[in-house]
Amino acid sequence: MINLNSAEMKKKHCSVGSCSLLLGILLFVLVPAPLAGQQYEASWESLNSRPVPQWFGDAKFGIFIHWGLYSVPAWAPANADIGVYAKYAEWYWYRIHDDSEAGKLFRAYHNNTYGADFKYQDFAADFKAEHFDPAQWAELFGKAGAKYVVLTSKHHEGFTLWPSEQSWNWNSMDLGPHRDLCGELSTAVKAAGLHMGFYYSLYEWFNPLYKKHPGKYVDEHMIPQMKDLVLRYEPDVLWTDGEWDHPSETWKSTEFLSWLYNESPVKDRVCVNDRWGSETRGKHGGYFTTEYGLVHHEEGVNLQQKPWEECRGIGTSFGYNRIETPENYSSTEQLLELLIQTVAAGGNLLLDVGPTADGRIPALMQQRLLDLGAWLQVNGEAIYETITWEGATKTKDVASVYYTRKGNDLYLLTTQWPEQALSVEGIKRPEKVQLLGFSGTVKTSFKGAKLSIQPPAVSPPTFNVSGAWVFKLAGAL
Repeated sequence: MINLNSAEMKKKHCSVGSCSLLLGILLFVLVPAPLAGQQYEASWESLNSRPVPQWFGDAKFGIFIHWGLYSVPAWAPANADIGVYAKYAEWYWYRIHDDSEAGKLFRAYHNNTYGADFKYQDFAADFKAEHFDPAQWAELFGKAGAKYVVLTSKHHEGFTLWPSEQSWNWNSMDLGPHRDLCGELSTAVKAAGLHMGFYYSLYEWFNPLYKKHPGKYVDEHMIPQMKDLVLRYEPDVLWTDGEWDHPSETWKSTEFLSWLYNESPVKDRVCVNDRWGSETRGKHGGYFTTEYGLVHHEEGVNLQQKPWEECRGIGTSFGYNRIETPENYSSTEQLLELLIQTVAAGGNLLLDVGPTADGRIPALMQQRLLDLGAWLQVNGEAIYETITWEGATKTKDVASVYYTRKGNDLYLLTTQWPEQALSVEGIKRPEKVQLLGFSGTVKTSFKGAKLSIQPPAVSPPTFNVSGAWVFKLAGAL
């Protein structure tokens, strides 16, 4: 998913616990819905003026899915000290031909397991998806509290999960499952009331046309393929990647986006990200993207200009890695804090699952999603349709305390059960202070513009899902 050439050298890892300072500076800007009938020219100046549709900023939580032929070997060196991106199992085909330290590990595993003569293309026979149940997936994502889903329609390997004419005999209808995986999941997700989207890689590692004639590849392969994806399934999200090889002019990104915004059947509701050319991240396109806590933008870029989204896996990889253990997975508490601190800073969280080649979502991933859903069932009003509270910078600096706001209501979210009174400054006297999920009274005192909240003397798990708690300050703003 990442620019192999430069990003690994330039970006530094930011863990869940240390991201709050970084994420705290990223403020979400509410924007109106696009104007019906407005036309956008094929220029970044014009395209950047299009507001990101309101539904995206309200949704806050989505599910990413990385699924393809790489789900068959399903391997990456999860415990090696080789950097974040080198642990991506979905890069398997590239890595077994790569001379980097990571590549040596991948190649040694491949040769020892399958033999040096075993070609990546041969994995297609074992990518069967025989246990894929799109309705079950959609039900799980709904129970997780997610509001949108983004499936890899095509990763950098070029294998498509729909019957694409441009990928003849290299797609899930012609090979492997012999099913339209994009279409089946899209139908199920929409039926469940969620927004459906697709990840699409602009480039393909080993496509001969791309390697010899990038311009012809764009005209004859990439753009027709993207338009086919949009026209067939009418997605609400188009999440591009693999843009780093060329500037957006080579990819003809502005021409495509002009069509998408002006003529496509999803022109008024579709959301796109910022991965449209080697110069576009954090500057052009739709919402800005970060990955595993890393901000992929040039220094000095103002991330307050657009809505933004953090994407990462539950474990060390986006694609399924079968050697990962529970120690490689983020705990429920860590994922809750990641969701809360991201939303408090104005962003969305796109949390990835990596299904197995036979179409199952690993049980531990399902459990993490269900844990998040149980928490959101009680506390979701502090997440969905909220914005940042600028007054949070004026309050006492407590690492485990975050704020969101909705209208005149303020929410205090804490990832540690408070053992002493909590203080909030710069507000009005609330009409009511409530601990979500708790039916008893919360004692407070108010003096000047400062509120003091006395936590109830109860055992938190007896009234709420453990991991994080929310105090609602009704009418405090």
